[in-house]
Amino acid sequence: MTRVAAIDCGTNSIRLLVADCDPATGELTELDRRMTIVRLGQGVDRTGRLAPEALERTFAACREYAAVIKEHGAQRLRFVATSASRDAENRDEFVRGVLDILGVEPEVISGDQEAEFSFTGATRELAGRTDLTPPFLVVDIGGGSTEFVVGEDQVRAARSVDVGCVRMTERHLVRDGVVSDPPGEEQIAAMRADIVAALDLAEEQVPLREAHTLVGLAGSVTTVSAIAQELPEYDSVAIHHSRVSRARVREITDWLLRSTHAERAAVPSMHPGRVDVIAAGALVLLTIMERIGAEEVVVSEHDILDGIAWSIA
Repeated sequence: MTRVAAIDCGTNSIRLLVADCDPATGELTELDRRMTIVRLGQGVDRTGRLAPEALERTFAACREYAAVIKEHGAQRLRFVATSASRDAENRDEFVRGVLDILGVEPEVISGDQEAEFSFTGATRELAGRTDLTPPFLVVDIGGGSTEFVVGEDQVRAARSVDVGCVRMTERHLVRDGVVSDPPGEEQIAAMRADIVAALDLAEEQVPLREAHTLVGLAGSVTTVSAIAQELPEYDSVAIHHSRVSRARVREITDWLLRSTHAERAAVPSMHPGRVDVIAAGALVLLTIMERIGAEEVVVSEHDILDGIAWSIA
């Protein structure tokens, strides 16, 4: 048994998992899992740089996580950074800050590596289940990018495309520095066109329609599940391996795109940091389901973090 700490720093959030991993049995025992919305990718699509205030929010979360890792006595730590820091001109500033606080350099991984970690984390525990038929299509809808991975027990094909809830919101739903509340039909159509174009790119490498089971990861998908279940608060146990039909995803997406900030914020399971970007994330999910004809999505709380943890163990 190896006690490890895995950190995933994305465009919208930074997350920590401390766990005991037993490679012999395939068992991962979670000790601490937490998430902080830091919006590291704030403005990156427009400026190409990480904003100073976004960096400080991220470093503050790193200091908190360093204390948690020390408290649990994790033997190994791996810090993986994804879309926003991959794209930014000043990513060296980000790397230096993380190294000073946590003692490790963030690995700015490729989209393909990100996809492999997500697939491992989401599907390792699905092996042998009779109610879910492989091949699996794992879709990780992040803030800046979305990863598509098809495979059975191993990755067969993967592709990362630059469509995520933060990137789509900033590109299409922001006017004069404010998120449209709600967006107009032209804005929604332009966002959907971007998502469709990204799916065309993904499908050049990944046989999306060959999958028998769609597995959805990350905050946009888990929040849609929480809304679908009308949960009184965010409940990871209720969300993990829940199933949401395409019809229900369409209903929720339509409501999110018509709603105001105040209406979305009033949803009891909604994280405050997702209020402005959830509509775009839900539209990405719906468009994927429509493209491949998926009748439902299996929602997983285990994702790239769990894959990173297994890579250390």
